[in-house]
Amino acid sequence: MTKEVLVSISGLHHEQINGPTNLNESALKVVIPGTYYLKNGKHYVIYDEVVAGMEGTIRNKIKIQDKSLEIFKSGLTNTHMVFERNQKNWTYYETAFGHMIVAVNTRKMDVKVTDERIDVSVDYELDVNHEPLADCRIRLNIASKESRDHLLQ
Repeated sequence: MTKEVLVSISGLHHEQINGPTNLNESALKVVIPGTYYLKNGKHYVIYDEVVAGMEGTIRNKIKIQDKSLEIFKSGLTNTHMVFERNQKNWTYYETAFGHMIVAVNTRKMDVKVTDERIDVSVDYELDVNHEPLADCRIRLNIASKESRDHLLQ
């Protein structure tokens, strides 16, 4: 894979509001340029995220291995989230609006790596301040800019 990549991120959150019968569902899809490198058998992707209505950016660094996904955020938001199959991992999530204790309980994770692309799929439960908040799904597709057509579909 080339150093310059496009990162496609799609997510789906099923949030419980005042009990399990009142659900709020939100979806997200973005395609953003990034930088890729391979170091010690681990795949890294770095990209900057702009937040609407706020000055500054969030620097995202993603570390991908066969059995784990790590997301490091710095700038407007600071955190280190770890997704591991069948594991619940806690972290401190700092935002401009305050700090939270966040847990991700990874139920399912698939990582597929080829010479041309990396596909990651994670299903997890999100807890905030020790309370279940949402069932989530995130899909990451990383490919060289030359093969961007399949990411834009």
